[in-house]
Amino acid sequence: MADRKLRVARVSTVPFFVLTQLSSQIQTLQALGTEITVIASDDEFADKMAALADVAFTPINISRNISPLNDLVSLVKLFRVFKSSQFDIVHSTTPKAGLLCAIAALFARIPVRIHTFTGQPWVTMSGMKRQVLKYCDRLIGALNTHSYTDSESQRQFLVDNNIVFPARISVLGSGSLAGVDLNRFNRDKYTEDDRLSWKSQLGIPADGKVILFVGRITQDKGIQELVDAFHSIALHDVSLHLLLVGPFEDNGKAIVDSVSSSDVATRIHSVGFSDEPEKYMAIADLLCLPSYREGFGTVVIEAGAMALPTVGTDIYGLSDAVVNGVTGVLVPPRDTRSLGEALTRLLVDDDARLRMGEKANARACSEFSSAKCATLLLDDYKRLLNER
Repeated sequence: MADRKLRVARVSTVPFFVLTQLSSQIQTLQALGTEITVIASDDEFADKMAALADVAFTPINISRNISPLNDLVSLVKLFRVFKSSQFDIVHSTTPKAGLLCAIAALFARIPVRIHTFTGQPWVTMSGMKRQVLKYCDRLIGALNTHSYTDSESQRQFLVDNNIVFPARISVLGSGSLAGVDLNRFNRDKYTEDDRLSWKSQLGIPADGKVILFVGRITQDKGIQELVDAFHSIALHDVSLHLLLVGPFEDNGKAIVDSVSSSDVATRIHSVGFSDEPEKYMAIADLLCLPSYREGFGTVVIEAGAMALPTVGTDIYGLSDAVVNGVTGVLVPPRDTRSLGEALTRLLVDDDARLRMGEKANARACSEFSSAKCATLLLDDYKRLLNER
């Protein structure tokens, strides 16, 4: 090891996850002298991977759904790449990539095999599918040499559900998947003219109040409750606007379109995926993330760095990202009425909202900088490798 760089493969099902969640950490690790290869599917976001300067990208299609033949092909390709590249560490995120990597890296005799759990899809499921996916998570925990979670509450959940042995799963620092690039997520970068211009382009008045959602627009993220709550409170306050930043998935578009004939429809703005979510955070008054399941909620910390409080759901993961009553407000999941009431309270109480935004900013800066999180990860990589 002394005569060459640490070689690490970071594997995710889709490039979108890497670009939105891991890019800052990967580039910091690269700058610290680690040789990083990213492996993900060759989809519509693959051409954006060139933005990760000096980071190698190996496209291997990994289906998000159960597909035995395609999964076998992916498994063989992963094995071949792992075997030929002689990685010191294979580190996976996202469920399907985690399962295939755990198997392929074991047979390729990779010394350190890591998976980061970022929320369990089976939490919102029932029946046989729930049991199958729980077993897959147990297999991931068993075949890897170590696992991470991005929050302490998620770690406890996995231990309580007998997914991973306590000694083989940990949280780095205060949590989060990769921390936040504080140079990028910095409200002071933008002028008042910038903010007014962006609002104007979206058709939002200068004095309009903006509720922001950033993420996949799908049911599991609580989009139905968000749209319903907005519809309820916006009927009584014409200054309110809902800004959705992220790609539509599953029935997300149908949910948003369900209020297309309402008086509030013109105040719902969807801009699709953006590689500059911070621009929209700069014009928002608060972030709303009413998710059903969340490993941590990195977007909460990104919003906090932009001095935005969050209204979210009281679930594992988000209960670590949001300090309830301090950096934001937590409400029960799937509870439209409570969500609407919490949004209204913060939107009408400017002092409370701004105070929470200041606290969120202070916490993001002190505990979640991407540089700090990347250094913690690199130190742990070395520890785990030495132990092997």
